[in-house]
Amino acid sequence: MTVVNPKGLKQQSYYNHVKRRPGTPVFPTGQVSWDENGDVVGEGDIEAQVAQTYRNIGLLLEGLGATPDDIVRTITFVTDPGFAPAIHRGRLEFFKGLDLPASTFIHVAGLADPRLLVEIECVVMVPT
Repeated sequence: MTVVNPKGLKQQSYYNHVKRRPGTPVFPTGQVSWDENGDVVGEGDIEAQVAQTYRNIGLLLEGLGATPDDIVRTITFVTDPGFAPAIHRGRLEFFKGLDLPASTFIHVAGLADPRLLVEIECVVMVPT
């Protein structure tokens, strides 16, 4: 695995510009805070929704035979940019001790269910 943060680009503590890992790229559906029954976990609570969303990403990774370190990119869709600190905390906890993936943060008017506050997509390089 290689991390690349070229000089001249803004440096951040919560992502890397490039995380390169060998494997087969997989592009899963975006994950939200739905539980296994399709119920929203943490309605109105961004901390709870971020935790459930990362829990779901963890389950997705298990199903792929992958780990959080195999994620090379995330795209976070959020209904309020003021949620950024909570999202960064959840992200740092999920990737604790690992090189962070590249990341994009997008403010949207809404998600598939109006009770959802955040959706996270990821690109996973599944080991071959």
